[in-house]
Amino acid sequence: MPIAEDPRPRPAGGDRPGGSDPSGTGGKDPFTDLAPDDALVRDAAAEERSGRTLAARWKHTPPADPGGNRPVHDGPAPARRSGRKPEPLEFDAWGNAVPRRRAWRAPVYTVLTAAVLLAALNTDGLRGWYADHVGGLFAAHTPVPTVAPETAKPTSAPPKVDEQQPTVAHPWAGSPAEGWPTGAEAFVLPEAQATGVFSAAQVAAQLQSVKDYLIAANLDPQVIAGGRPDAALALLERHDQDGAKSALEHPSKENDPTDFFSRFDPREAIAVGDTVKVQGRMTFEGDGDKGVLIHTDFSFVYPLRPGPEAAKRAGSPQPATRAPQPTKSAAPQGGGTAKPVGLLVPTDDVAGDTWTTRTIVRRVDTFRFYDPGRYQVQPKKVVYDKSQTSPANSACDVYDGFFHPQFDQFAALQQDTPGSRPTGPAVDPYDRSKDVEQAEGCGTVSRN
Repeated sequence: MPIAEDPRPRPAGGDRPGGSDPSGTGGKDPFTDLAPDDALVRDAAAEERSGRTLAARWKHTPPADPGGNRPVHDGPAPARRSGRKPEPLEFDAWGNAVPRRRAWRAPVYTVLTAAVLLAALNTDGLRGWYADHVGGLFAAHTPVPTVAPETAKPTSAPPKVDEQQPTVAHPWAGSPAEGWPTGAEAFVLPEAQATGVFSAAQVAAQLQSVKDYLIAANLDPQVIAGGRPDAALALLERHDQDGAKSALEHPSKENDPTDFFSRFDPREAIAVGDTVKVQGRMTFEGDGDKGVLIHTDFSFVYPLRPGPEAAKRAGSPQPATRAPQPTKSAAPQGGGTAKPVGLLVPTDDVAGDTWTTRTIVRRVDTFRFYDPGRYQVQPKKVVYDKSQTSPANSACDVYDGFFHPQFDQFAALQQDTPGSRPTGPAVDPYDRSKDVEQAEGCGTVSRN
């Protein structure tokens, strides 16, 4: 290091008068007659060896930057947990470590600053871009509270939830049905009691028959995928069974299979997984003929992704009222539903961020069990007395035996397609506090 100069010149010799040579040696080297002893020689040799050892070590492993006021001689800093090697240090003329200069930082910081300023000047545009590209996929999700099956008619609609675009990975995003019971869990049977000519055990069996029918008609994955509902047909009394079969084979406005069964054409819409959200209730009472009436009111919510022909159908006129139907097939041995024929086609798996939609079907039905002593009926079969079906997010005026959901990603194509567009008042399909109304025209849904 540089040494400060003495402010006063030193004398050239030590023999000048005035005591300028305080050592009294007269300019003679004071160490000339000094002889080192054995201890001094031994200690000097040890210090020299230590210095050489440290120099050799630093030759291969330079000392790390101690940081702060910690001396270099404390040794290298502990290795980083990520396994990165410490960067070599640079030192100034006085031996102090200086940070390395990175030439890339300045332009990167400039670009980031400019981007932040542009975003601040156009917050609406940034918000729109985020909603279109990121918001629907990674927006913070507020869990929907779990809701138990109904025990009475609700007094209001479910509360609003965060509006989010549902996807294959998150099919229930933005739906109050996320907290609803799943599938058969929603069918809680009331406590059976003796009614009319039927004992409590017989009423319990009748309630179970209605539950089995609703499950087979609305929750069977093969039926949802467009298959023939053989298991549900087998539970119907002969007259209703013939009517349902006729509707499947010759669908029309007056004889629509979707009044009985929840079905989708897999070329257009495919169920996301096998989970269906259900909410509703079941009650029973006696009738004047000493029989039993079972009342059911359930809403079924189906998450769906586009089928292989969804885009094509969105940009073309709606299907005709008559569509190719599955051929008749007997129920397989051991019960269950026969596999659909001629409709199911293999489709490639889609990514988890593919947009999906939901169709909500509310069914308000009354089933009757007649007194077998007075009527010629099949005692254990289900008989329709009254039926109301209200689908939401399904094309209007199409009676080919399937529900036809609309997907947001094809909305632009559907705008130019004549016919079957919703024009009626908006209805909340999740509001179960109101009765089903058969309104004229094609209504819209306030939320999906």
